[in-house]
Formats: sequence, C-alpha cells, structure tokens
Amino acid sequence: MAPADVPLLDGPVEIRGALDLERTAVGLRPRRLPAWTRPQIPSPFCELVVAMPSGVRMVFATEATGLELDVLTTKTLAFTGEPNPGGAFELVVDGLPAGRVATPDGNVLALDPSGVKPPDVTPGDPATVRFGPLPPGRKQIEIWLPQSAQVELIALRADGPVHAPEADLRPRWVHHGSSISHCMEADDPLGTWPVVAARAADVNVTNLGLAGNAMLDPFTARTIRDLPADLISLKLGINVVNGDTMRLRAFEPAVHGFLDTVREGHPDTPLLVISPILCPMVEDLPGPTFPDIEDGTVRFRTAGDPARLAEGALSLSVIREVLHRIVGERSATDPNLHYLDGRALFGEADAADLPDALHPNAAGYRRMGERFAAYAFAEGGPFAR
Repeated sequence: MAPADVPLLDGPVEIRGALDLERTAVGLRPRRLPAWTRPQIPSPFCELVVAMPSGVRMVFATEATGLELDVLTTKTLAFTGEPNPGGAFELVVDGLPAGRVATPDGNVLALDPSGVKPPDVTPGDPATVRFGPLPPGRKQIEIWLPQSAQVELIALRADGPVHAPEADLRPRWVHHGSSISHCMEADDPLGTWPVVAARAADVNVTNLGLAGNAMLDPFTARTIRDLPADLISLKLGINVVNGDTMRLRAFEPAVHGFLDTVREGHPDTPLLVISPILCPMVEDLPGPTFPDIEDGTVRFRTAGDPARLAEGALSLSVIREVLHRIVGERSATDPNLHYLDGRALFGEADAADLPDALHPNAAGYRRMGERFAAYAFAEGGPFAR
C-alpha cells in the first residue's frame, strides 16, 4: 500500500504535551505554553524554548509498517558558534522504544546576546523523517519530538490505516522547571529526566521545563493552574540565581504568589517543590553566571560578588533555605505540599556528570529520572497512588 496522507489536525493524531499549535507558513509548530501567553513572553529566548517540544509526542494507532513525517526544524547556534545537534525523533511502539532518527538540518537561528535585536534566521529546507519497517498488526504509536530543536510539522504519511489512539487514563503529571528539566543535553527525547521518571512510574507527563525561564512568571503559574493535573512538581531557583534577576525581598513573595496561583486551580493536588540540584559555582555565591569558552569547551562561571549576599542577593544555599522554610510553613495548612532538596536527585557524588559546571550530561539526566521515580512514586512518597 502506498503511503497516504494523515491529517495532523481534526483527525486521528493527538499531539500530547503541547499546549498550543501555532500555524506557520509551512505547518504546525507545537508550543508548550498556551496561545494566550504569547503577548506576555518576555524575550526571544523565552519564545525559543517554549517552542522546543521537550516531552511533546504525536500519538495514534495504526496497522502501517512504514511512517513518513515531513518537518522543518530550527536548530540554534551553540555558544561555540556551531548549530547544536538538535536531538532526535524517537519512535515508541506499544510502549517500547523502536527507533531513533537524528534531527535533520533545517533553519539555523542565532539569538542576539543582548536580547535587543530579533533573532537572525538562516533559512533551511524541510526534510522527511522515516520509520520502518514496523511490526504488522494494529499497534499504538508515539513519535517523540526532539527536545532541543523547534519543529514545524508539515505532513504525516502512513502505508496503512491510522486510528485515534487509546485514551490515556494514567495519572496526569505536570512538571515545571529550568534547563535542567528541559534537558537539551539529553541524548534523545526519552532521555529527559521527567520522561525517564514518567515512563518508570507509568504516568502521563506534561513537561514545562523551560531553559533559562523558570523565573516564577505569573503566566506560567496561571498555565499550571488551568491544566488538568493529578500531580504537580515545581523545580525552582537556579534561573533566578544564574540570571541574578531577584533579591531575597522579591523572591519570597514571588514563590508564595506562584504557589497561591497554582493552588487556585488545584487546591488539594499533590504538589512537590524541588530546590536546585548541585551547582558548585553558585552554591554559596550569587550570579550572574556566563558561559566561558576555552579550546572549544564551554564551562559556566559566576561573576557574583559574595559581599552582595548581605544586600539580599541569592545563592543556591539561600534559595534552598527559603524554599524549605516556605513549604514547611505552608504545609501546616496544606498537607499535600511537599519539599525535595534537588541534591537528592543530583549531588556531590554526581559532579563528574556536570561537564559545563551547570547542566548534567545524558547519563546524569537519566539517573535523575530514575531517582525521582524511586522517591516520588514509591510507597509513602508525595506522588504515591
């Protein structure tokens, strides 16, 4: 049977993990915040990571043995000036990984470091991602999109009938965090730690890990408030320190405000607040941090002055103390609110897997997911069923 077009909208395909499908000149771009947030997005970099589909997957059932997906990707320039690899498209058949295709080249986007000018885009061409041969018979298909490149979906073709997927009745977990939840450095979309944890615990995850943009933004809190969720986790603090965007006076009420907003929509939902993982350069120093390139290798460093801590500047040690105290005080009247020190997921013993001094490598992310699942979903854990 020759491959036939499958509609991407108003047909059997569900796109899970995306909260908006933006129509572009060539197709549909999944975004991980709803359309109403677009006017509130504060920078081109924030818009960039919102449109990187970490945790987004196309889901359907089919008897096809071959699939073709036409896409236009947009990769970004890394700090070294070269396009990042862009991750991979990953196929899952009946719950098991069944194939991986490297993200093809397309557009290349360069951000203005000052954030003043709009991004510079070098146009590229669409490409076709192919999976097959697949096993015969009806099967449940997931195509996980790359977590570190934007993707415009143009067309899907299959050489057999395509049907709506089975309803997903698993608990719905909504997670928000920074680049260390976005996981651009993971080898593939199934290697991001929220997906590793979700697959281990058999839950349906929506990953709102937004690299560089876990800033306690009100539009993110309202998004979480309005989403269906049986479980919620918030990994907070590292971007506030590395961006040097807040002082203690602003941080404490911003945390309360974020939690208040989430609780407006989910008053009794298990809610886990996670403090930052190990980051030696800002454990006891404030930001801002910056990438330092030497011999083609990127390492992050801090320009923070320790004397500014007395003025209310924030280090990770301060952040952890504040989050622990806030959760402890609020949990007296909110028994479903919990706290986890992020170093339980990635701590001193894991430092060798922190190659740029900020982000875990692929092995580190997988270990984080395994540890989170073993803690949060275990009997007596905050997400125990």
